[in-house]
Amino acid sequence: MTWTILIFVVGILLFLFGGVMLSKGDGKKPSTKSIIMVKSIKLISIILISGSICRLYVPYYLTAVNPVIVQEMVNGMQEQQQAEKNKMIRKMVRSEGSKMMGDAPVLGNRDAKKTVYVWTDFSCPYCRRVHGELERVLADRDDVRVVVKNFSIHGPLSDSPAKAVIAAKLQSPEKAAKLTNMLMTREFYSQDDLKDQSKIGEKVEANVMKMAKEAGLDTEKLKEDMKGEVVARELRNVRDLAQRFDISGTPFLIIGEKAFPGAIPYNQINDALDD
Repeated sequence: MTWTILIFVVGILLFLFGGVMLSKGDGKKPSTKSIIMVKSIKLISIILISGSICRLYVPYYLTAVNPVIVQEMVNGMQEQQQAEKNKMIRKMVRSEGSKMMGDAPVLGNRDAKKTVYVWTDFSCPYCRRVHGELERVLADRDDVRVVVKNFSIHGPLSDSPAKAVIAAKLQSPEKAAKLTNMLMTREFYSQDDLKDQSKIGEKVEANVMKMAKEAGLDTEKLKEDMKGEVVARELRNVRDLAQRFDISGTPFLIIGEKAFPGAIPYNQINDALDD
């Protein structure tokens, strides 16, 4: 702003006094060179004044007179960014869809033609909300499957549940889906568990194992598989895709070939599936 005002003042001074600094050739009649120089100075001063006025007025116009334009510009930029992201997602889903689904737990009809990918965290309340909406969709339709990408972002509160459902698929896809639903609809840690942060990971895993046993899983094998390469590979895949798609939080859904960040409702999910 300071430089703009300074340039504005310089422009005015040049416009008013720029010609005075030039001598008049023979003292009576200005020379052609002097006339050209004076006109050039006038032109330069007009450019400086006009540019400064624009620099000073445009921010005022955008913020005070017509701020809607700023919002429209932001919206347009966000739409362009989203279009680019959807283009990348479309390419990835078409070329590597089987890899994206390979080791992940799948809810619903595993042979369905329509797929929802959801980056989720079992300790995230918004993820639990969107899980309920997805369950409603699956209850109403048999042409949809939900691929659960366990984005473990809350440390020990997230690690054991994420690893357990991935490992559970090695024993039984159906039991993995059952355990996923149990972890999303029940509490797997209590306020008492949170009091000793040094042991929260152990307590969460113990609670997860109780649910796993209830789901009919071999918990000893489950613990072993949770440390294996399949689980590590899936978690790497989840993180790599999150980085590519610029996913910074959960929940994040890909429905068809479009991205939907946040806990979107049942109707929006259904509309996206039918789009």
